Amino acid sequence: MTLNIALFGAGRIGKVHAASIKSDPRAQLVAVTDVMAQAAQALAAEHGIEVMTEDEILADASIDAILIAASTNTHADLIERGIAAGKAVFCEKPIDLDLQRALKVRASVAASGKPVMMGFNRRFDPNFATLKAAFDAGEIGKGELLSVTSYDPAPPPVSYIKVSGGLFRDMMIHDFDMCCWLFGLPAKVTATGSCLVDPAIGEAGDVDTAVVILHYADGRLATIRNSRRAVFGYDQRLELLGSDGMLSVENQLETTVRKSTTAGVSSAKPQLFFLERYMRAYETEWAAFLDALTNGTAMPATVQDGVNALALAEAANISLKEGRTVTLTAEMTGGAP
Repeated sequence: MTLNIALFGAGRIGKVHAASIKSDPRAQLVAVTDVMAQAAQALAAEHGIEVMTEDEILADASIDAILIAASTNTHADLIERGIAAGKAVFCEKPIDLDLQRALKVRASVAASGKPVMMGFNRRFDPNFATLKAAFDAGEIGKGELLSVTSYDPAPPPVSYIKVSGGLFRDMMIHDFDMCCWLFGLPAKVTATGSCLVDPAIGEAGDVDTAVVILHYADGRLATIRNSRRAVFGYDQRLELLGSDGMLSVENQLETTVRKSTTAGVSSAKPQLFFLERYMRAYETEWAAFLDALTNGTAMPATVQDGVNALALAEAANISLKEGRTVTLTAEMTGGAP
């Protein structure tokens, strides 16, 4: 059985997801909608699909699932409208910029029983997935210290910064999810940040350089380092120290060629940006969504995962603003921390 899919959003990430949908024979992209009519028409022409309105898509009984890749401020409403229309839903992160709104979506999804998956693509990167499998198999014993590095090559436009929800909700939310995926929810959060890359980012009320420490109840620690500027490329690394060894993931380089001479040893730079680094992860993520729908199994990245990451972002913002360590509460996550 081939599932009919409609895409909400025809921008950069929408184009990535359109390609992923087309790459799996179990799904068929049939429609797209976007507030920017020209973008929707261009994507529709590229893939030979219809341009429809949101209402038309949700009312069409032949459409089995929707993929939400529209602007963040639409996510919560579209998830709720999608499940109310009986559709399976795949939604890009975050659920919403407001934690309380995300918790309401969580309750709606739980009550509906409809399958909803959040787009935390890094879980599906082959390197990170291999690391998690080795860790879960006990290959390095008990995890003790987790370090996540995520540096963008250059900051986005300040116009985007102003509506992004800030670095913790927009950029570090992926890293919060990675820490929860590997170590679970922490007990406390300590955040610090600066504006070192572009003064305009600070004027917009955000930071562009930040470090967060996640404190776990059993003494484990996780650190996350973010920067909006790494002039050498997209820096994505992870290191997990355990009682019996260490697992790590290094950068994907532009080439694997390394030159060794009497002058020294050199290699290529990291790949430039997330489209190159995570394209395979997006395809694997989509396949995992279809696997869950086809087999009737649990989604590998749930709305609760989205709430957890957003709760950590909320705690980090409070910590940065008030200069203190923040305890994660059950009220913030909709359950026990």
